[in-house]
Amino acid sequence: MTEPIILASTSEIRSKILRNAGVDHTVTPARIDEDSIKRALEAEDATPRDIADTLAEMKARKVSEKGFGGLVLGCDQVLSFKGAVLSKPRGPQEARDQLVALRGQPHQLLSAAVIYEDLKPVWRHVGVARLAMRDFSDAYLDEYLDRNWDSIRWSVGGYKIEEEGIRLFRMVQGDTFTIQGMPLLELLSYLTLRGTLPT
Repeated sequence: MTEPIILASTSEIRSKILRNAGVDHTVTPARIDEDSIKRALEAEDATPRDIADTLAEMKARKVSEKGFGGLVLGCDQVLSFKGAVLSKPRGPQEARDQLVALRGQPHQLLSAAVIYEDLKPVWRHVGVARLAMRDFSDAYLDEYLDRNWDSIRWSVGGYKIEEEGIRLFRMVQGDTFTIQGMPLLELLSYLTLRGTLPT
């Protein structure tokens, strides 16, 4: 019997990733105050990995509490740079500041996924991708932001790897799905093992 899967997210890319993989699901936004939670976790010296995992779990739990039944999937992604967590830029200047800081430097993307069933967590995974930006010019950076701001405005780090953002990089280690915000391969393995997806 196929269990319903509910994605606790407003992320269009995560829903598209699931849809493209043939995973039927519905979407119910969790609506948690991510910024406040992230600040509180940072004040407690939580690691970037723990922040991503906690936010993913809180989203899954919040939607699970609504009593829809089935499997509730919460996801979150953080960008870790020199031990700090970057947030989504609030405007083009903040995106530029982030990209200037990241220019020529390595950083990590941590994509967490947590599944709740009957108000309890039953599976979790944090995927890690390692990336390094090239030493791009100020002129290219300004042109990039002018062309891409509408697309990247909700993207931490000011880029989408699946778009022109790939030109900012000299090295990428990790699967595309983790970079886009979901550890898909591990998720599919779990759903197949438990019989939610056919073998």
